[in-house]
Formats: sequence, structure tokens, C-alpha cells
Amino acid sequence: MGKTVFQGAGVALVTPMYPDLRINYSMLDQMIDRQLTGHTDAIVVVGTSGEGSTLTDEEHCEVVEHTVRRVNHRIPVIAGVGSNNTSHAVELSKGAARAGADALLHVTPYYNKASQRGLVQHFNACANATDLPVILYNIPSRTGVNIQPETYLALCENDRIVGVKEASGNFSQMATIAALCGDRLDIYSGNDDQTLPALALGAKGIISVLSNLAPSVMHSICQSFFDGDVARSRELQLQYTNLMQALFMDVNPIPVKQALCMMGMDVGPCRPPLCAMEKHDIEKLWSVLQQYCLSGNVHLFEGQSARCVGM
Repeated sequence: MGKTVFQGAGVALVTPMYPDLRINYSMLDQMIDRQLTGHTDAIVVVGTSGEGSTLTDEEHCEVVEHTVRRVNHRIPVIAGVGSNNTSHAVELSKGAARAGADALLHVTPYYNKASQRGLVQHFNACANATDLPVILYNIPSRTGVNIQPETYLALCENDRIVGVKEASGNFSQMATIAALCGDRLDIYSGNDDQTLPALALGAKGIISVLSNLAPSVMHSICQSFFDGDVARSRELQLQYTNLMQALFMDVNPIPVKQALCMMGMDVGPCRPPLCAMEKHDIEKLWSVLQQYCLSGNVHLFEGQSARCVGM
């Protein structure tokens, strides 16, 4: 049985930027503090939502170290350290470990299209580079490669590989992974709009984009389920599905950064090659935010009483 890194809703935190694309550490502090106040169960930095692929290695370590220092052991800090170059992923892992990360998130190597045997070799090399627990990240839509259930079974022979963020969207695959690996591999949903179904299959939680906007909502979806209040969990899941889906009307993290700016948190632009949303999509996103009382303030439509509450 592997070590559980966290249970509940972990935020896939965006990396705030100034207009000149330098990292805005002052805004990063504000965002971290807001996550802690909103009962987020873990913080994932410099992953996909954190634009880790366009940060320099130095920036990568600086963001991890800064986040670790600000969080100060209150919840786990998980560092995205994936690469399609195994030796680079190993070095990023070592750097994140030195920076104080509690765990590592390793995405499937992209573009190279490694075989399943190659994936086993890659992930084992990365896991063996440090003493930290490793969560794998399977997102075939962005990498072109799917980790097969039997490959997970082989990988969880490594005691450091303890979990997977499953963003394949394939519930049959998720069920097969759970059946094969049992409590040797924790499963986290990688899609906000599939959180409750994943929990029903035994997932430990979600690594969430929506938590950037609404940390307490995603925490409540998970915690309600764990507390046995499935009806409340389902109610929140369905209530926020439209907002969850709106954050993927363009490539992540473009919409979530746009939404945060609309809420009054100036997280800045994305680094190229990601670019700003089209005007008509910005208008659509604005309309959705207004439905949830999110527009120019930090309030969110939440709860059975259909009222606006401070986040």
C-alpha cells in the first residue's frame, strides 16, 4: 500500500505573470493564501495549469520553493516535473526535491510517443531520482500516449509511485485501474466535471482547475462524498458543471487565467505559444461568470439557498 499524498481537492494552480511575462510572486502569494482560506487540500504548482513547460528550470525551482515557503507545511505542495526527456525530468525532480516539495507530478512523455515498456522505464527512472512520492499524470489528449491499466500495475511495484491523475476521461479505464491496482495506487480525477463519478469508483479526489476560482466548492464536492452526503456532492457537481466546462472552452490555462482576471485577480497573460482568447469566447466566459456571481469581485454563487457568499 502506497503513501496517500492527499485526499480531497487539490488545485492545479496557475502561475501569475506580469504583462512582460515575468512571474508575479506577489500575486502568487495572494492566490496561495486564498487557497488555504478556501480549504484546498493540496497545491499543485508548475504543472499544465501552471505553464511549467514554458518556465525556465530556474523559474521552475523558484516557484516551487516560494510556494513551499508560503504554504509552510499546512497542506502538501506537489510539483509538476514532467518532461519528454527522461534526463530532464530527473533533474527537475531533484530540483523540486531540493526546493522542499512534498510530492512530484510526472506527466506522460509527450511527442516522443514512447511504448508502454518505455513508459515503465521512464517513470521508474524519475521515481528513483528522489525519495519523494510520485503521482503520474495521464492526459492522452495533450501527450498522444495513454498509460494502459496493465502498465499502472507494473509501475506500482515501485513504492515511490503512489498515485495517478487520470485525465483520459475513460471511466472504464479508471475502473480497470482501480480493480487491478487496488490500494497500491491512489486515483485522482483530472477533469473537474468528472469528480463525483471518479469518487464513486474509489478515487481519492481531484486535481482541479476550477479550484483556482472556487476552492471551497471543489473541497465540498469531495468532502461531502467522503462524509456520506452523496446527494450534496451530486448537487454541487451538477450546479457547477457549466462553469467547469466553460474553463475548457479554450486550451487550459487560457480560460482560467482570463476568468481570474475578470474576478479582479490580475494573474496576467499566458506565455507563448498560448495566446489570448477570441473576443466572442471572452464574452461567453463573462456570461458564465455572471451566472455564478463571479465578475469583478471575489464572490461565488454557492449553496442550496442560492445566495452569493464570499470566498
